[in-house]
Amino acid sequence: MSVIVRKMRDEDWAAVQSIYREGIATGNATFEVGTPEWEEWDRNHLRDGRFVAINEGQMVGWVALSPVSSRGVYAGVAEVSIYVTSSARDKGIGKALLRALIEESEHKGFWTLQAGIFPENEASIALHKACGFREVGYRERIGQMNSMWRDVILMERRSKVVGI
Repeated sequence: MSVIVRKMRDEDWAAVQSIYREGIATGNATFEVGTPEWEEWDRNHLRDGRFVAINEGQMVGWVALSPVSSRGVYAGVAEVSIYVTSSARDKGIGKALLRALIEESEHKGFWTLQAGIFPENEASIALHKACGFREVGYRERIGQMNSMWRDVILMERRSKVVGI
């Protein structure tokens, strides 16, 4: 698979939204039940650290950062969202996206990246670990989904070049 990772553009939204919707449908990617409109998604995600993966002219994945707080002391901390379409999983696309994101985030001054992952999403946990994230917490029964309580594993990656 020949994959190109590039910066996300505003006009990529339809494909990004479709991959996001597919992730939501798995029931193990997010607490979200539907995708927002572009304006809301754009407002809630940082401009830095938005990438897409393209294979044979088709978008097959995306990654983006969102702020964890508006407080200045957390300016270098962001949360990762990463989604890969089902037909392209287990082919190194997630790793390529996450590595591009890490490089960009450090260039932009981020010292900590975090991710909240359902324990059932073993592939995402393995991907994050492979890219230097570690488990820092287990949030038991943190939210309900379809009337069932769900746990979330909190993972983080501390930069070795920023904030040291």
